[in-house]
Amino acid sequence: MISIQVKQLTKQFGSIVALHGLDLTINPGELFFLLGPSGCGKTTLLRSLAGFYIPEKGQILFGDEDVTRLEPHKRNTGMMFQSYALWPHMTVAENVAFGLEERRVPAAEIRTRVGDALASVRMEKYADRKPNQLSGGQQQRVALARALVIRPRCLLLDEPLSNLDAKLRLEMRTEIRRVCKEFKLTTVYVTHDQKEALSIADRMAILESGHILQVGTPREVYKRPTRKTVANFIGETDFLPGKVLGMAGNYVTVETAVGKFDGIFGDTVNVPKVGDEVTVSIRPECWELHRDAESRNVVKGRIGQSIYLGEVAQYEFVTGNGTQLKIFERNPRFVDGAARGELYATVEPDDVVVLVG
Repeated sequence: MISIQVKQLTKQFGSIVALHGLDLTINPGELFFLLGPSGCGKTTLLRSLAGFYIPEKGQILFGDEDVTRLEPHKRNTGMMFQSYALWPHMTVAENVAFGLEERRVPAAEIRTRVGDALASVRMEKYADRKPNQLSGGQQQRVALARALVIRPRCLLLDEPLSNLDAKLRLEMRTEIRRVCKEFKLTTVYVTHDQKEALSIADRMAILESGHILQVGTPREVYKRPTRKTVANFIGETDFLPGKVLGMAGNYVTVETAVGKFDGIFGDTVNVPKVGDEVTVSIRPECWELHRDAESRNVVKGRIGQSIYLGEVAQYEFVTGNGTQLKIFERNPRFVDGAARGELYATVEPDDVVVLVG
């Protein structure tokens, strides 16, 4: 297992700066995700780690080794592309063996390592088939075996599940995490799929316009976003503009158009002052609905449109001044129109995240 360190990494394409002096440390054996909207720099960073792009400034370290300007084939990384890039004229076994043959590994060792790699992704029965005889999920497993067979120092995955249907994506999320942990691989995984990242990442970085906005565990990033951009990108949320009224201990009181809220700061370093303009972020599933008024963090209103999904109902909650909130009610009680009327939506202070801007 190795660590990966990125120090002040800058990459340009002509006059366009794709990465702005990034600093990032990925721990040995960690499954680390890079997320963000299209054009944020996540793929540029991944390809810089692979050696396909040479940065204008900064360093990339694999353990203690500076690989910033090392050729891709000398970095010993396993790369898995979105398209899988399997040779159509080769069998599964030949595809997996290709990297070893290029490295002039003895034939007997190639057979053993190919067999082990296919077994690790449960594809040993398909060794003699061609890629066009496989399903999308099976092709994805072959591409993963090909990346693993060279025994890489780290594994780099570029949106590997984007071509699969929803059911296969769910299956392969678990499979990729199992394989990465079984082989104790330091893994960097690029995706735009938030659920994919939240479900299997150890940690993640959210990027925007070539900058890293936040790094943390899935729970930290989801529950404690430090910026409005992060809260908006990861999951759904209600944003309410407000003004800081006061602070007491770890909590802050904010006045909004629908009432006062006690909450916590998402960014505990850049803390606003009393009177500053802020944004309150509340996840839809954090609201609770009641018939009687509560004493803290309460909004009065009525349910407008609703969508019933069995285990949860999604409501458009309309307040007295016309503000619309998203509320997700688990084990729905108020989805029946006859049981509605005036209701009170409440939220715990620890689920009210106050963001600067």
